[in-house]
Amino acid sequence: MAHVELSVSEPLAGPDRDAPPEPEGSLSRWARAVAGAAEPCLVLDGVFEIVAVSPAASRLLGFPDEESAIGQRLSVIPLVDFTSPPVPLPEGDLEKVPPRLAYSSGRLARGLLRVQTETEVHTIDAVATPILEGDKPVGSLTFFSRI
Repeated sequence: MAHVELSVSEPLAGPDRDAPPEPEGSLSRWARAVAGAAEPCLVLDGVFEIVAVSPAASRLLGFPDEESAIGQRLSVIPLVDFTSPPVPLPEGDLEKVPPRLAYSSGRLARGLLRVQTETEVHTIDAVATPILEGDKPVGSLTFFSRI
């Protein structure tokens, strides 16, 4: 009769035996989609930092390019109120803009924003939705349309 012996050993380390990748989250999947999108859109994380911005949104929001926007807080976007002449939006009012409101409420948010670039002030329609992991918001996805 044949005799078989089995043993369990530690997996080999090295580049061929790296740990399995962690599952990709909703925030990173949406960030990848937004980075390649033709539409003006933006992804924020839970501390309101820009995770991804499409080229069209970068131009619309006054950034020189997408890379300069990544990692910046939402407050870096030059939002102004609807008065004439426009006044920078107070910090308290930033909580009410659609990207932040969608995250904090966990619901769809829509509203008008005014952005002051170097050459002009323009009005933008913003529609934002929370990005969820399970039932917890981890960020927001916002689409923009210049009016």
